[in-house]
Amino acid sequence: MQVDEAAVTPVLNRLRRAQGQLAGVIAMIEAGRDCKDVVTQLAAVSRALDRAGFKIVASGMRQCLAEQEDGTPPMSEEELEKLFLALA
Repeated sequence: MQVDEAAVTPVLNRLRRAQGQLAGVIAMIEAGRDCKDVVTQLAAVSRALDRAGFKIVASGMRQCLAEQEDGTPPMSEEELEKLFLALA
């Protein structure tokens, strides 16, 4: 499955935001910041990654449910469920 071209920019933006937030978490830990602040920022990173993953899955659903140009069969219900659960 390839990421839908229309979703690439938003996904990359979310991943870059998460990358910046993660760098912030690392800096906070290195600076000895309060645990509550670190965990709050870490939760924001996690949400950003989840949203990027959900966007990839949502944008690819059409591709997953249709036969690919190369003749690859569509994903089964079990494969789709496994893909979703990977993000849970």
